Amino acid sequence: MVLKNEIGNKIGKKGKEFGTVTNRKRRCGWFDAVLVKQSCIISGIKGIALTKIDVLDGFKDLYICVGYKLNGKKIDYFPSSLYDQVKAKPIYKKFNGWMQNTSGIKKWKDLPINTKKYINYIKNYCGVKISSISTSPKREDTILLENPFKVN
Repeated sequence: MVLKNEIGNKIGKKGKEFGTVTNRKRRCGWFDAVLVKQSCIISGIKGIALTKIDVLDGFKDLYICVGYKLNGKKIDYFPSSLYDQVKAKPIYKKFNGWMQNTSGIKKWKDLPINTKKYINYIKNYCGVKISSISTSPKREDTILLENPFKVN
């Protein structure tokens, strides 16, 4: 869900989330694991790339959407109707942030422990492998955990 507050603005600014042609500010928010999991299941996706992990550097607390509240009930899927999507409110799981710089890290072992916990939660919740993690906008600042083009 979009964060229409200072945190959303901070994520957008750190991540340079502006349209390349229009320079329009993009909508930013916390990671929505429910939507990613649902998309992976529907599309048959077995692995994902996590990009811009460095954008979360310096946040004391981080959140991942793990469900929605709709009409007083907790649901574990993103509703298909626009009417329900507008009414659904995210349920967040809180994580301790990492008050360290991850920019430019190229090895899993060098990531802060809270970064690893955050990433492992996403992997386990979504039921997919994390094939790569980018730690800056530079192509070379990528942790390749698995060959994303390997055929099983």
